[in-house]
Amino acid sequence: MPPKPPKDMVFLIVDDVDNMRRSIKAMLKLLNYGHEYHEASNGRDAWKLLQEKELTFDFIISDYYMPHLSGTGLLNLVRANRKTRDIPFLMITAEANMDIVAEAAEHDVDAYMTKPFVTATLEQKVNELLDHQNNPDQMTRHLLNARELDEQGNLDGAIQEATRATALNARSSRPYRELGRLLVKKGDLKKGQLCFEKAIELNRLDVSSYHALGQIYFRLNQVEKAMQFFSRAMEISPRHSDRALNFAKLLLKKNRNAEAEKILKMVIKSKAHDIDLREEVGDTCAQHNLCELAVKIYQDVLKDDPERFYLSKKIGMTLLKAGEKNEALKILEKVAEKFSEDLDVMLTLAKTYFEMRMLARADWWAGKLLRIDPKHEEAREITRNCI
Repeated sequence: MPPKPPKDMVFLIVDDVDNMRRSIKAMLKLLNYGHEYHEASNGRDAWKLLQEKELTFDFIISDYYMPHLSGTGLLNLVRANRKTRDIPFLMITAEANMDIVAEAAEHDVDAYMTKPFVTATLEQKVNELLDHQNNPDQMTRHLLNARELDEQGNLDGAIQEATRATALNARSSRPYRELGRLLVKKGDLKKGQLCFEKAIELNRLDVSSYHALGQIYFRLNQVEKAMQFFSRAMEISPRHSDRALNFAKLLLKKNRNAEAEKILKMVIKSKAHDIDLREEVGDTCAQHNLCELAVKIYQDVLKDDPERFYLSKKIGMTLLKAGEKNEALKILEKVAEKFSEDLDVMLTLAKTYFEMRMLARADWWAGKLLRIDPKHEEAREITRNCI
């Protein structure tokens, strides 16, 4: 199928600022680019549009900083999906600092430009991206062939194509990164390691390769070495929340709680707008006895979103875990009043009061539980021991 001319394309414009979306749309119309335009105020809503079967997009223009899902978060989803992975993606940033450039390179953003920009700049970038898509260089062709062969199950053929790509551009880390991924997939960790090391030699901001080396060394049980690479990746680009969480969990498994706590605080700071992620970090902290941090995170999330009253239960349970029984009991009693059939909370209250030898309160909560579930053995045992 011949490539579409810009005037016939369907554009997706993603930015959380209404005026910016309107401005980009006006520029495209002035250039006579696009016959249809769709807008989204964040990456999450944009991804929903991209998944609609009746819609097909030819070009994406997205802001970097957005609530719910950032520009690179959207780009990562786009590149991982067969339907959308080849759509040209133009990233817009307020500043081109180190971690933004690193993230853009890692997720294969086609181009980015900084605000403010004029119509001529937008025209230039769109034309460059379309020319690159319609006339890929030889290195890109080999990498596309490698991708196709890998998906067909021909791993050796994919490795051959990626190897050919490495010989065609002495300055790009991308072919070495892809070859390393394929070699590791085949089980050749040593050669994969060499490829990722070459990638970071060519591009000191290649975050993916640092993470890959960390994973290789972890698989080789060289934990200290693995942590060095994970730490370097975090220094370059702390915004990878999923990887940062995995790194923190690795530290927690090794009982390096102080280092893990620093990473988790970094995640919270860099993802302050992402309430779901903050709650997930809180859960991780609670599970690994970082109780003080967990309680603070839960309290902050609940303050920002009072509808998440269920977090009060998590706060109470975490305080109880930390030994703050009096404060925990106050909170859990309020939870029990609001959720009148939460047997878990009632049992916790009964057991905690019993442990504190406050037998009347223990008996009261155990009795309340038994009125809902008369056969509950633990509650019956508490009432028997309170007599």
